[in-house]
Amino acid sequence: MIEFSGISKRLGKFELKDLSFQIAEGEICGLVGRNGAGKTTLLNLLLGLIRPDEGTITIDGMEYREEEKKIRALLGCVLVDELFLPGAGLSENASYFGSTYDAFELSRFEGLLQEFRLDPAKKFRALSKGEKLKCQFAFALAVKPKYLLLDEPTANFDPDFRDHFWEHMKRFTAGGGSVLLATHLTDDLDRMADSLIFLDKGKSIFTGDMESFRDTYRIVSGEKYLVKMIDEQYRIGMEEAKYSTRALIAHHRRIRYPEGLELSPVSIEEFMYLYSKGGEKK
Repeated sequence: MIEFSGISKRLGKFELKDLSFQIAEGEICGLVGRNGAGKTTLLNLLLGLIRPDEGTITIDGMEYREEEKKIRALLGCVLVDELFLPGAGLSENASYFGSTYDAFELSRFEGLLQEFRLDPAKKFRALSKGEKLKCQFAFALAVKPKYLLLDEPTANFDPDFRDHFWEHMKRFTAGGGSVLLATHLTDDLDRMADSLIFLDKGKSIFTGDMESFRDTYRIVSGEKYLVKMIDEQYRIGMEEAKYSTRALIAHHRRIRYPEGLELSPVSIEEFMYLYSKGGEKK
């Protein structure tokens, strides 16, 4: 299990504030938020690239200050930054970086390259952006991690490979692995994620399982005066249009929705959009 407990980290004017969550085994956790929300800071903390100012991070009960080598052996990552040597071939890169992982298998890596239609001898710099991410993904799987930390890989995958990617994710989690996936493609998370972390300006707005997310929020739409009849304390963000108004509602059994309003479940994309229309004021 990955656990953040009371984590805070200041970087210049930005601060990640009092963040707590857990990612259980066999779980896909979506990490979402606008640019500058703190997603990259969270991932860098998990990778041990930076250390928290307050709080503790434990991975399988271990902390970086005590068991850094053991923790790193559990992690596979795909980052926007290009980590491989640009002038070296893909297999050459994998052999070089894989030497730091006891469980790395070159044959596994090259088998995945073949599956992903990448030439092992090709220079890394000659790949397209999407191909570079496929190569990193193959390497991340080849180190046989327990946890995959993925920063926006799917945005640069073609649609056919995106389906292929999710098949790998299902197999990985079925075997007990866990995934933390930062992505703007929230439709995928609506279908596939087990839990969600939504950050805004360094604060945690929602952390929990998807069932709780869907139970906690609703979208209401209809005439503006009907929407405004809902107590303001439950209205998180609202968008007014000429003929209809939509609002993100913190659903509660006390709410009596006026007749004439349409009530619907919330998607992650709608939540993020309507939260931006007023959530920062809450």
